[in-house]
Amino acid sequence: MERNSNRTVVVTGFGPFGEHTTNASWVAVQELQKLGLGDEVDLYVYEIPVEYQKVLDLIPSLWKRHNPQLFIHVGVSGMATTVTLEKCGHNQGYKGLDNRCYCPDNHCCVQGGPDCLESIIDMDIVCNKITDPQLDVVISVSKDAGRYLCDFTYYTSLHLSHGKSAFIHVPPLGKPYTAEQLGRALQTIIGAMLGVLERPNAKMNCQLGH
Repeated sequence: MERNSNRTVVVTGFGPFGEHTTNASWVAVQELQKLGLGDEVDLYVYEIPVEYQKVLDLIPSLWKRHNPQLFIHVGVSGMATTVTLEKCGHNQGYKGLDNRCYCPDNHCCVQGGPDCLESIIDMDIVCNKITDPQLDVVISVSKDAGRYLCDFTYYTSLHLSHGKSAFIHVPPLGKPYTAEQLGRALQTIIGAMLGVLERPNAKMNCQLGH
């Protein structure tokens, strides 16, 4: 039997919360699933509830199940007007309540962990590589994923994967992009990320204030 040499990529979006009764991140991930990442990439997608404890349970479980080359998380930001590549996740400062009106007592992801962890993927390089004239979406780079479930998930994933994770923020649907536009943007971005994955130049332990 021929061994499957495909790369494995896991992509998550979030379920509803607050005013986001339809979460654009999960809609965008479902659009990505329709498009796929090509014949050489096995794509798995999952919806994550907006709950701290679910994140702490699910992220390690999915890593163990798939051992992916890259684990990508997509979240919605009500303030975003671009598709935003997040450089790093933060360990401290989690005070917002989740869907179960809970937040961690210590307000952090990993007790004793570094304040900031960066992806091994250089997001500036990814952003600069995306020159597809058919992609009618503006892409930007950020150092602040927001200190809520998005940031919490990103840090948790970076800590487990030794940096082999990425986080992408999308705007709410129609503000200004359609689900189809967001799905194509994710497909293009993830393709670019896989292209630079062999260039692990990012610092894993970032002590700078973001």
